Amino acid sequence: MANILVVDDELGIRDLLSEILNDEGHSVDLAENATQARAARAGNTYDLVLLDIWMPDTDGVSLLKEWATAGVLTMPVIMMSGHATIDTAVEATRIGAFSFLEKPITLQKLLKAVEQGLARNTAHQSAPVAAVQAPAQAAADPTFSQLPVVSAVLAGVDAGPHAHQGFDLDRPLREARDGFEKAYFEFHLAREGGSMTRVAEKTGLERTHLYRKLRQLGVDLGRGKRN
Repeated sequence: MANILVVDDELGIRDLLSEILNDEGHSVDLAENATQARAARAGNTYDLVLLDIWMPDTDGVSLLKEWATAGVLTMPVIMMSGHATIDTAVEATRIGAFSFLEKPITLQKLLKAVEQGLARNTAHQSAPVAAVQAPAQAAADPTFSQLPVVSAVLAGVDAGPHAHQGFDLDRPLREARDGFEKAYFEFHLAREGGSMTRVAEKTGLERTHLYRKLRQLGVDLGRGKRN
């Protein structure tokens, strides 16, 4: 059983997520805004947080940054949004978000994301500090920004595609965005066995548009195909 905090301003989503997670045997606290989330985090230790991006008082990315600055971002945070941009995703991941869930949230995606987040939390608690040291470049160059990376060894899974990857953000915005998009599409191609149809459905792009986008980004279209 894990202690999970759900932060969302929509009552229906809070109730739904709470019901699902409780059925899975987890202990769930609810917050409808950033103010309640701050109070909950101050008084409790959580194994995972599900955090909505767009909220009326303080948005989720700003709250994530507050926790990171205060040194209390000690748990995986899964961001939730129905209309997050790539720039928002890059910013949240740079701060320390574990992954994203796109609304409407399906049961399968929720449980998979929660399982992966809890697995990372367990791995980080048991792994020696030396196993997650930052690259030497980060120490030599203070302008180098390295996003957290989930190691296949630490997570105890095979070396397949991972939803959480590292990116060098010390680049012009266009280059950083192209790098993020390329990694995003490569991840989904690998996970879907190279199926353009399933990737198009997953990403919400028309197949022809998707094909042009992949060619533009230099994605190897045969890389994710199963033998």
